[in-house]
Amino acid sequence: MKKEITVKINGEKRKIEVRPTDILLDVLRDTLGLKSPKCGCGRGDCGTCAVLLDGKSVKSCLVLAIEVDQQEVTTLEGLMNDGLLKVQEKMLEGNSFQCGFCAPGFVVMSHELLEENPKPSKEEIREALSGNLCRCTGYTPILEAVEKTCGCKE
Repeated sequence: MKKEITVKINGEKRKIEVRPTDILLDVLRDTLGLKSPKCGCGRGDCGTCAVLLDGKSVKSCLVLAIEVDQQEVTTLEGLMNDGLLKVQEKMLEGNSFQCGFCAPGFVVMSHELLEENPKPSKEEIREALSGNLCRCTGYTPILEAVEKTCGCKE
């Protein structure tokens, strides 16, 4: 049995029918066509499915869609309404990613960190991004891009 929920997705109020067992990640990708959150592990270990829920990052593979009723979900697409984010520009400049599969999760979580703390320490950056896995880069170029974004490293 489906239930209608109302959720603000990337700034737009939407009514969506979901089953009680539908996962937010699947609804975002399959129902709404938002492809930035990816399914990497399906159990919250990798961070490729990170989105903002009322401004705080969550792993959308661990959230039931029905739980976001009357809340706001922001994906990378929603963060990019005005073009690339500064952190994305620094990631591109530094060639931070090889395959790019993990990039949306890293960008979303970096954005959240920089919104809350515009001048984080290297340790705070590492801690904020520790829930994301990248199998290609060794993390250094990603961390350096965030450091450059906040002016911690030039």
